[in-house]
Amino acid sequence: MRFVGELDRRLFTRVAAAHVPGADRVLTRLSRSADHGLLWLGMAGCLAALGGRTARRAALRGTGSLVLASLTVNTFVKWTARRPRPVLVPVPSIRRLTRQPHTTSFPSGHSASAAAFATGVALESTRYGALVAPVAAAVAFSRVYVGVHYPGDVLAGVAIGAGAALLTCRSWPPRQVNPERERPPAQAPALPEGEGLVVFVNSRAGTAGPAAALPPAALLAELLPRAELVECGPEDDFATLLDRAVHRAAERGGALGVYGGDGTVNAAARAAAPHGLALAVFPGGTLNHFALDVGVPHFEDTADAVVRGEAVAVDIAVAAPMTGRGPRADPIEFLNTFSIGLYPDLVQLRERLERRWGKWPAAAVALIRVLRTATPVELSLNGRPRRLWLLFAGNCRYVPDGFAPAFRPRLDDGLLELRMVDGDHRLARTRVVVAALAGALGRSRVYHAERVSWVRAEGLRGTDTFAYDGEVAPATDALLLEKRHRALVVYRPVVQGNEIAQQARLAAAAARHRGRERGRPLPADGGPSDSEN
Repeated sequence: MRFVGELDRRLFTRVAAAHVPGADRVLTRLSRSADHGLLWLGMAGCLAALGGRTARRAALRGTGSLVLASLTVNTFVKWTARRPRPVLVPVPSIRRLTRQPHTTSFPSGHSASAAAFATGVALESTRYGALVAPVAAAVAFSRVYVGVHYPGDVLAGVAIGAGAALLTCRSWPPRQVNPERERPPAQAPALPEGEGLVVFVNSRAGTAGPAAALPPAALLAELLPRAELVECGPEDDFATLLDRAVHRAAERGGALGVYGGDGTVNAAARAAAPHGLALAVFPGGTLNHFALDVGVPHFEDTADAVVRGEAVAVDIAVAAPMTGRGPRADPIEFLNTFSIGLYPDLVQLRERLERRWGKWPAAAVALIRVLRTATPVELSLNGRPRRLWLLFAGNCRYVPDGFAPAFRPRLDDGLLELRMVDGDHRLARTRVVVAALAGALGRSRVYHAERVSWVRAEGLRGTDTFAYDGEVAPATDALLLEKRHRALVVYRPVVQGNEIAQQARLAAAAARHRGRERGRPLPADGGPSDSEN
């Protein structure tokens, strides 16, 4: 250890004696800007504000990694090592910080934060990571250059920061682009400039990135000028207009497009599959689970796939009633999830509250109320009596394996993902939450998960509703959950586009649209022109 310490001091002395032209003031200011993580929080804010969905996810992971690394360094490691700061004698005065740090030297907290943020961003997007990494490296080097850390302190900080970022993957796996070999291609017509594509546009859908910068109809016209749009407003009949779009697509021998959230996509998929129409999904909801899992996070990704005829086949899951109860006897087809128990009640209460509170506050309030007042559901699964707080069925395998499924690596595995919270144990809801937070859910007696191709649920008591893809339907006494393997063809590019370039093109399209809107002449009375009526 004495040899390592001596080597560390020699390296520090060499860096202190070195002179990098033009770097003295730059590195000093850069080092100060990273105090308390302000530099990285600012970069996270820029990514979230200016980038797309991937950028926002990268900013969130980077910030979470930074917080974890900072807590590890400042609350444990520094007070264990207690290494004194370097002597500033060999460091030129122009480089020295105005206010010298008072904490111990090992490890470098700035380097840990820099490495954590850069690694967290890179785990979500190598492109965004490549933009952040040089800044992170410069901050880490600056800590030696300005004389507040030995090189060993910096290396240890970098290791801790990178480790903290990797640790976030345990409970929150990064969403990765799936290789083509994991998604065998399917046959779909190539539609240059959207010729033959009929897009059902649900203007009542939740907020989405592209729609926030540019109206969806305008963006679709920019990307696919020959596509036909069928717009559904707040006062229009959803089912009638969707049926019209499906028949127009069949008449034109093309494909059906859909702009909206998961509920809208579900309805379009159920309408397209019987007609053998390929589906082009333009994400326009709040969460867009299906679009993200299938591999079309942006409008341009879908448009490129439509033009080239690149597509994949995905499974449709079905909850088929076996006996009649209530007004619904048709099978429930779902692309994402189906659930019995707490979640349907939560969805219904959230929908009643969200007009007044907004979606996320309403969801939080609804969760608290449901957890306090709900009762377990009784049913029989494949002939085995069960009492459950929740039965979750996912269309294909979800990851991670804990209580909070995030995404699916593929959508054609022919399996249903079942996750259940047992209602026979005392304090089951509390125990499952504690086990999930502790990372011990796999060993919890109140939680069970398995993957099956089908499951039969009978004798259902204790609930009147099912939930599927964010929608709610009346419950039946018995149902069969099964799969229709590769029953739907969805446009998906072989290689996703560059989000940075996509955001730049979106900004340019939005600027052109605003310019056209400002330049549009108004009639003499100031009312809308004939073209707008």
